[in-house]
Amino acid sequence: MALDGIVTRAIVHELQSSIGARINKIYQPNQHDILFHLRTREGGTKLLLSANPTYPRVHMTEHSFLNPPEAPMFCMLMRKHCEGGVIEEISQVGMERVIHIRVRQRDELGDVSTKKIIIELMGRHSNIILTDATGENILDGIHHITPSISSYRIVMPGCSYTEPPAQHKLNPLDIDKDAFIEQCKSIETDPISWMVDTFSGLSPLIAQEICSRSALQLQRTEDDSLILSSSDCEALWNAFSEVMGPVGQQQYAPMSGENAKGKMIFSAVPLTLIKEDAKTFETISLCMEDYYGDKAERDTVKQRVSDMLRFLQNERSKNIKKLDHLQGDLDEAADADQFRIWGELLFASLHTLNKGDTSVELINFYDEDQATITIPLDPLLNPSDNAQRYFKKYNKFKNSLVVIDEQLKKTNEEIRYMDDLLQQLSYASMSDIDGIREELVQQGYLRDRSKKSNKKKKKIDRPTLHMYTSSEGIEIYVGKNNLQNEYLTNKMASSNDTWLHTKDIPGSHVVIRSTDFGEATLDEASQLAAYYSQAKHSSSVPVDYTLIRHVHKPNGAKPGFVIYDHQKTLVVTPNEEHIKAMPSSIKN
Repeated sequence: MALDGIVTRAIVHELQSSIGARINKIYQPNQHDILFHLRTREGGTKLLLSANPTYPRVHMTEHSFLNPPEAPMFCMLMRKHCEGGVIEEISQVGMERVIHIRVRQRDELGDVSTKKIIIELMGRHSNIILTDATGENILDGIHHITPSISSYRIVMPGCSYTEPPAQHKLNPLDIDKDAFIEQCKSIETDPISWMVDTFSGLSPLIAQEICSRSALQLQRTEDDSLILSSSDCEALWNAFSEVMGPVGQQQYAPMSGENAKGKMIFSAVPLTLIKEDAKTFETISLCMEDYYGDKAERDTVKQRVSDMLRFLQNERSKNIKKLDHLQGDLDEAADADQFRIWGELLFASLHTLNKGDTSVELINFYDEDQATITIPLDPLLNPSDNAQRYFKKYNKFKNSLVVIDEQLKKTNEEIRYMDDLLQQLSYASMSDIDGIREELVQQGYLRDRSKKSNKKKKKIDRPTLHMYTSSEGIEIYVGKNNLQNEYLTNKMASSNDTWLHTKDIPGSHVVIRSTDFGEATLDEASQLAAYYSQAKHSSSVPVDYTLIRHVHKPNGAKPGFVIYDHQKTLVVTPNEEHIKAMPSSIKN
């Protein structure tokens, strides 16, 4: 569900404990998100402010983010005015999805200044805006709104801040029973729509929950008008106060689960709409962290890789068709010896042939089981030319066999390469996409779209690697694209490290960076190799392992392709929950 005013209120209540915290570091991992590293009396923590158009949110997070090498302009401005500052106040505007964070900072001259961060969590109109202390003048926004986009409110540096348009709804925490029942009597539509349209901060999910608790039996007249009796309004009020009462007292019970339609939902209040397997959380941040997970990143990744996916799928399809044609040529060329035999038999019997014959039946000296053989002839050619024609076909097919074998090898290699890249894109993170695109540019499949000159062309010498820690405390490295695989296997790993890869299945290179480890580490590394492969959702996946010194890259092979020997094979079933529970980090 979309984040509503009740969830926003729960977030602000939780963040009240961060008042007095110092903003130690500020990062902007992508174009929508700001990450604050806070230093509190209890220790360090991270606060995520997201203006993602699909998943806007604010909550504490333990998630690791990969930051760009150069901070965006908005991040630099936030660092200038807020880094090193102290959070003085965190508040919500009514029951709206708008949060204000007031930050006091002392600049390099020793002067104290106060700034206000306004987070608007409004779907595709979400924004993070930095203003002066009064909140009237905009210093900048993470998303700019120009006059050509909106004439009502402009979000640009130097402009005056205008609040989002007022919806003129009632505050659900301020209404009493009599006022509620009076409003309820005038309902002309269904109660769910009425509550959403009447009260600020109520999402359709909460309105549906209230109606479900009231157990209303709706009646309609002949003209389809709704009839609500006094007892119906009373029941609706009781359910309404049952839900909103704890919210007014800042008492929350965050939970998530599937509704009757199988859709994942979450809320800051208990939901009877979740029938079974409901998950409860101590804080709303933990609930949102679990609900959103990496959804925002996965959506961004899908958008970024859509063009590469189409390109790779088209290339793979072309090579599959080419393989079919080559196989047809190979089948045809397999008859080359037959043409040689026909030519030799014709030359041996030229005196029995006449121009104009369409076929001839001759004694077959080459096959004891077949006494005679019928050879087709071209009636426009003389006997000698007919024999020569079959010798030319023989030589042509004999020479083509070498070319066909070479093309078959290259085409199969191309298909394998495309399968590898498609597999890597299926679990690629934002940090992996650039590496895959760079690889396609280096291999000549894509044009370099970089605006930099060739002299300053970016070169990935040390790609980002993903490191897991086994239950025995051993480091296990995973390459998630071919450039990472190449660097990990051929440059980073030592000769006595253990290398793992799924047997005859496209997947990642996995390296155990130790010579002393137990069965638990080997099993976990094997599960990582199986999980980051095309057999991710399979059971009994064969995984080969050997020492790095037995792994070699053939000359001229594509990135990530290796041959190996002295291997042993394990059969494992990937355990996704266990893999996600393993400590992990990103290494540069």
